[in-house]
Amino acid sequence: MMRNILICDDSVSMRQMLKLTLTDANYKITEAKNGVEGLELAKTHQFDLIITDVNMPLLDGLSLVRELRALPDYLFKPILLLTTETDPQKKKKAKTVGATGWIIKPFDPDKLLAAIRKVLR
Repeated sequence: MMRNILICDDSVSMRQMLKLTLTDANYKITEAKNGVEGLELAKTHQFDLIITDVNMPLLDGLSLVRELRALPDYLFKPILLLTTETDPQKKKKAKTVGATGWIIKPFDPDKLLAAIRKVLR
């Protein structure tokens, strides 16, 4: 069964790199250019995993996680934050709002895929 992943990132190049990495690993990818778009897609589609940036316009990644966790369909779905942020306080806040994991950009494709396999078990 092909897993369906939503990518939320305001960077076109980051979405392209993620899409290339993940489609090569046989995942189905849907893209959102900001948190608002990602939230709307999550309300109308079923995703097995969401990968989001932290710093985005309109709705940042931490707020997106909080909004997703309020939806019954996403209460227990894995949500990974992929970000350049290294602040321990933000990482702690991410965990508090319900993020499953935290990956630093630039990402290593093998490590990202390993993290995805781990959370999708």
